[in-house]
Formats: sequence, structure tokens, C-alpha cells
Amino acid sequence: MLKLARLTAWTLVAALVFVTLAPIGMRPVVVESANLERAMAYALMGFMLALAYPRHWLWALVAGVALAGLLEAAQGLTASRHGRVVDFLVKAVAASLGALGAQVVLFAGTRWERRRAVRTLAD
Repeated sequence: MLKLARLTAWTLVAALVFVTLAPIGMRPVVVESANLERAMAYALMGFMLALAYPRHWLWALVAGVALAGLLEAAQGLTASRHGRVVDFLVKAVAASLGALGAQVVLFAGTRWERRRAVRTLAD
């Protein structure tokens, strides 16, 4: 399961790199609000990175924020894109919330497994 999480996380990273740096006409539009689209994409990426590397979730969180900053800055090198601080903030907060959300899921799963193990021993 960890291998699938890692493959998914890195596929999302690659997709975000492509979508962020490709000409504006190639950017897919999923929802009306660009900020909502950014937030959903980066939250999912942050969630999957932290899920894929549960022992290094803080590094995954930092990597998500760093990726948001690097890609936003790299947009200045493209002809049809421009990086903005507000876009970086949306992406960074979303990546962080996604990584923290993964921690909640992992913690709840661990706790549920412990309770199940205790009930099994008690029976």
C-alpha cells in the first residue's frame, strides 16, 4: 500500500509541475475558481506526500510548501505565466493542511488498530 501511495504522490507532483509551468492554454479547468482549484490540487498532493512518507511527514509538509514556492517562482521564467504571492500562499496553506490531514488519518488508523488488537486479546 505504501508503494501505491508513493507512486500517487510523485505522479501528483509531476502533474503539478507540468500544469504550473505549461502554457496557460494547456492548464485544465476543473472548477470555476482558480484558487479553489489550486487549493484542492495542493491539499491532495500534501496529503499524499505525508501519507506516502508517514515517518517523515514533516519533511513532506516542508516539501509541499517548497514545491509551491519554487513553482510559483518558476512561472516567472515562462512566457504566458506569472507567479504571485497570493497564489503561493493558497498553495502553501493547502499543502500544509493536506499533510496535517494525512497525519490525522494515520493517527486515527493507528488508534483504531490498537483498539481492535486490545479487543481481540480480551476475547
